[in-house]
Amino acid sequence: MSIAVLGAGAFGTALAISLAHKGPVCLWARTMGGMDKARENTNRLPGCPFPTALFVTDTLADAAKADILLVAVPMQKLRAFLTDHAGLLDGKTIVACCKGIELETGKGPLAVIRDTLPTAVPAILTGPSFGADIARGLPTALTLACADSAIGETLQQALTTQNLRLYRTTDTIGAELGGALKNVVAIACGAAIGAGLGESARAALMTRGFAEMQRLAEHLHAKPDTLAGLSGFGDLVLTCTSSQSRNYRLGLAFGENLAFDSSTTVEGAATARAVDALAQKQGLDLPITAAVAGLVENRLDVRSAMKALLNRPLKEE
Repeated sequence: MSIAVLGAGAFGTALAISLAHKGPVCLWARTMGGMDKARENTNRLPGCPFPTALFVTDTLADAAKADILLVAVPMQKLRAFLTDHAGLLDGKTIVACCKGIELETGKGPLAVIRDTLPTAVPAILTGPSFGADIARGLPTALTLACADSAIGETLQQALTTQNLRLYRTTDTIGAELGGALKNVVAIACGAAIGAGLGESARAALMTRGFAEMQRLAEHLHAKPDTLAGLSGFGDLVLTCTSSQSRNYRLGLAFGENLAFDSSTTVEGAATARAVDALAQKQGLDLPITAAVAGLVENRLDVRSAMKALLNRPLKEE
């Protein structure tokens, strides 16, 4: 089956590089910026040359001819991208490669695909990964979630490479939530480390953050085992402990009271706000998410947020 990756950020480019070691792949970029001549993405993944089977184009109609389309655009821009190009994309197998919750609607990537492309087959690729690792051929394991188990198996076979191992699930809600919510916890962990609150505070935030992830997943009828897997716990560990994570780095900036590059896509910032609004509407207790939303909206600083968490009523674990 032919494959195209739509979006030439670090993750999209990395996926295209890995897949092109297996067979022909088309990478669509809004602006190629010389990638076709340099044979690498010097802005996002310098030092990672393109395999000969990787074809780069800025013509979406060419890329959209592929059987499988991996859409690697930021979560908050996904709806606009799919809507603008629905004529080319509807009816296709669309694999979302973004993590987050849409701020305006509270929906995840698969719901956005269903809203905008009613005859498309939606799936999501998520889990603990950094584009640089994938592009350099380092071993990475991800979750491929698709409601249709037969299509999920086909995608698993098509998208697994020598260094990219995919596990499949039909629990699309759990996979979406794990990938989205771990970014919120990563911001909290970065803030704790940036403020000098220590490794023990980070461990506590990761643990209680994971409890929040499970609480919301259960409320939305996801399977608990999904959150314990790569798309939940696995991604949580990676994102909360590495400075390669943009969400973690945003948290560090909050903790150190430093400016953060506003042009950098940080999915957890909008997700925190969206999930906090959902929690308030449905009466869910998600205190870490609420604290991160407060940081993002400049209603709280790190010290006051941590004080509020520590002063919560004592309870049984």
